[in-house]
Amino acid sequence: MFRILATIFAALLGLAFGSFLNVCLSRWPEDESVVKPRSHCRTCTRPLLWFENIPLLSWLALGGRCRTCNAPINWRYPLVEASVGLLWALVAWNALTADPDWALPGTYGRLIAESVCSMSLMWVLVALAALDAEHLWLPDFLTIPGIALGFIVQTAFRTIGTALFRYPFWPTVMWNLGAIVLAAALILLIRWVYWLFRRQEGIGLGDAKLMALLAAWLGLPGALLSFFLGVILGALLAVPLLMTHRTAQAKLPLGTFLCIGGIVTALWGQQILSAYLTWSGF
Repeated sequence: MFRILATIFAALLGLAFGSFLNVCLSRWPEDESVVKPRSHCRTCTRPLLWFENIPLLSWLALGGRCRTCNAPINWRYPLVEASVGLLWALVAWNALTADPDWALPGTYGRLIAESVCSMSLMWVLVALAALDAEHLWLPDFLTIPGIALGFIVQTAFRTIGTALFRYPFWPTVMWNLGAIVLAAALILLIRWVYWLFRRQEGIGLGDAKLMALLAAWLGLPGALLSFFLGVILGALLAVPLLMTHRTAQAKLPLGTFLCIGGIVTALWGQQILSAYLTWSGF
């Protein structure tokens, strides 16, 4: 029962943070403050009342349109709110089904800390996925602090705690730094090869920073799995578009697909890698 209630609480909290993320996603590209003015219709600028700001429910009740000017409300609003709510619920559910060892002191504190960090990563990845999908923009003010925070968090989790979890500090630091550099280098290499043959930019530098962020949080194997999943998803979308002969020069948001791959890896990466190793005979 506690597991269900905690998961529901995480989902509701995720909806609230998803609603705030929508404010950020609307204002960051315009270089506006996310604090002032209060939430308002982006078309007629009327301030929203409290019952128009309830995550998901308000959008459904209003029929996806502004109550005053009848302008359509972007599908991104319910999609982002639902995504963050669902992802936070999954993080909480996975954490509570991990069955931690009762004999280890501090295990539950560590579990809570890891869950909060995982929820933060989900929030950032949803933000980056939406920004890249709408604006082909992966802002440095999200990726660079995300790399630093992921490096600090993962180094701390691996080197601080009970003897069961502890790894040597300096080798862990060097390994985590190496993972970040190699993940970014993969994108930079692809970018360079593409420029060598086409003499034009094929992948933005933001994607390299995003790969570094994924490596900082998920390790090099996790980042590579995220890249593989992202490329597969991107190809599944690109092939039908290219077959129309109208979008051969269109830019696809690779960062969005990398973020989706990162989310899948963060939630089920260990199971996917284990299944692959079993299947391949390693």
